[in-house]
Amino acid sequence: MAEERIALRTHPHDMDITSMPMADGWPVRIFNYQSINYLAGAAAGEVRSPRGSLLFISGLGEFFEKYLCAINQWHQSGWNISGFDWRGQGDSGRLLANPRIGHIDDYAVFVDDLTRIIDHWQRNSPPPYVLVTHSMGGHITLRALAEQRIRVDAVAMSAPMLGFPTGPLPESWAARIAETLCHMGLARHAAWRRAERPLMPWLNRAQLLTHDADRYADEQDWIARQPNLELGPPSWGWLRAAFRSLAILHRPGMLERIDTPLLMMMAGSDRLVANRATQAAAIRLAHARTLMIDGAFHELLREADQYRDQAMNAIDAFLDDVAPRPA
Repeated sequence: MAEERIALRTHPHDMDITSMPMADGWPVRIFNYQSINYLAGAAAGEVRSPRGSLLFISGLGEFFEKYLCAINQWHQSGWNISGFDWRGQGDSGRLLANPRIGHIDDYAVFVDDLTRIIDHWQRNSPPPYVLVTHSMGGHITLRALAEQRIRVDAVAMSAPMLGFPTGPLPESWAARIAETLCHMGLARHAAWRRAERPLMPWLNRAQLLTHDADRYADEQDWIARQPNLELGPPSWGWLRAAFRSLAILHRPGMLERIDTPLLMMMAGSDRLVANRATQAAAIRLAHARTLMIDGAFHELLREADQYRDQAMNAIDAFLDDVAPRPA
């Protein structure tokens, strides 16, 4: 295995991994990867303070090891990096007896968890404070911002989950179906089988996430060695909670409350979230920039270089603008 792949399949030796109790005592796995000696652009032997603190917020069914390539890159740029696994996924335990079904009863729990994590992170890390989010993580971040639960200096978003592509059905109908099936007692049952997109079962998972076979294999290697990290499809309860939370977020006046600088990046060939919803939301946000990366699949930060480089360069330029490097 090439040296680069080995580095992406092991934890950095100075990364601190621990757990933090949420308000109800639920343990959430967190990591801190401090950039103590920031030498980029400095004379030999000169030590600079970190340029700030970056919190990475992942999506549904993920664990932070998937993103070690991006995490290492930001760390080398001088950021203190932190992140976590959402409750119910990664190494933060499971919410159902079947550990392969993703579940949550109410996204307000996620918002509460994020608020607690960010408060702790800001009290123990130097400013400026920036967030980089992916998919579901972007949705929850926007809710926390709109509800004025958190304040940060900037947020860069990869493929934010602000709506779902529901095929020929209007999204409102899909939401009613989820509500009905939960009412019938199926809230804790898997909404579909292993495929990420039930309307396109002929597509395998890799064809939905990334063009890069090696980066996809990185995730599979972590799961092979730590099977507890794997999570399968969401429950009908998760879908009901997601649709309800989307309805809250899209209420008139909610997005308009957010005055944080935002970068909203969309994958042009995304089949997991609805780009039209992101574009509609951006119009309502006072300080939002958008970027469409044509041809890319959902996981922009794990895509083939021709797509991933566009995303990483856009994040770097955005953060240089809204959170300048130390002099």
